[in-house]
Amino acid sequence: LLERHDLTKAVFAAVAAHLEARGEMLRGGTIVDATLIAASPSTKNETGRRDPEMTSSKKGNQWYFGMKAHIGVDVESGLVHTAGVTTGKVHDAKVMDRLIREDDVAVYGDKGYANDAKKRAAEEAGVTWAVKEKAKPGGRLTARQRARNHRFGKVRAKVEHVFRVVKCQFGYRRVRYRGIAKNGAQVFALLALANLYLVRSRLAPA
Repeated sequence: LLERHDLTKAVFAAVAAHLEARGEMLRGGTIVDATLIAASPSTKNETGRRDPEMTSSKKGNQWYFGMKAHIGVDVESGLVHTAGVTTGKVHDAKVMDRLIREDDVAVYGDKGYANDAKKRAAEEAGVTWAVKEKAKPGGRLTARQRARNHRFGKVRAKVEHVFRVVKCQFGYRRVRYRGIAKNGAQVFALLALANLYLVRSRLAPA
């Protein structure tokens, strides 16, 4: 029922709305990021094959099999306001537009989101493009670009707090079901709980 009626998405949205009403989540800018949730590559199951909805993604020199959780985090509070899930091979930048709010005036992200066309569009719209710059093939970043990346990286680091809570505090490092929909439903529930966990001390009665 949770999966069929998107109830965990509704819970996530309700928690985000409540936190915004309480002044815990502010408008202004978004940090985008994604993390891979591993799935078992084993074929020792009833179907005799791996989950067809999970795919491989390369990070550095390592390949990972599973799905991705994509999040848009409020710059000021570090809380998640938008989320989505995809199979592992989907590039982070393809989901980026779905994570940004219409009234955002700044967008932060790591090098995986670097895109010249999106950068120009953001600047034309008066939006601060605070995505880390990536060196061109065979080239190197200038000292100014490295300093810029370092400055924006300090802000972008807030997004890691959410993933730390989900993976370390809640222990969600591997998918628990087959298929994107069922696992996605659990991700939305966990992100709603992560938001509450991050502001638990301020929400608790005096």
